[in-house]
Amino acid sequence: MCNLLSIMHFMLLFSRQGKLRLQKWYVAHPDKVKKKITRELITTILARKPKMCSFLEWKELKIVYKRYASLYFCCAIEQNDNELLTLEIIHRYVELLDKYFGSVCELDIIFNFEKAYFILDELLLGGEIQETSKKNVLKAISAQDLLQEEETPQTFFEDHGLG
Repeated sequence: MCNLLSIMHFMLLFSRQGKLRLQKWYVAHPDKVKKKITRELITTILARKPKMCSFLEWKELKIVYKRYASLYFCCAIEQNDNELLTLEIIHRYVELLDKYFGSVCELDIIFNFEKAYFILDELLLGGEIQETSKKNVLKAISAQDLLQEEETPQTFFEDHGLG
């Protein structure tokens, strides 16, 4: 059986202005190297024309990216991995963000980055697809939201007769 996607190396989200909005690394690199990779890829992708292919060979990796509104979603995979599957993972992530935020925008990512990371972690774990069902991911996110609501300091104070 052929493995369609081994491990994604990283996912970057950045704006059209080149501002990094989210980064998830699944392969360890020193911070200096991460910054260099990020700078290089953002510059390379932003310089590409809109009609150009969303895949590019970069060093020993394949870069797959897609622009949604003002954000670029960029993933690094192995040369022999399936770029269409990677595009599908990016699309699934965007669908989940859209469902959760109600038409996600860059500001949602900026001001709710912990939710964006949580959604990504429900979808991908260790660079591998964790859950393919949007419904299951959204259920997990709702459960996490409920848990967070229950743990608010105000509830804690009320529970201890201090509210």
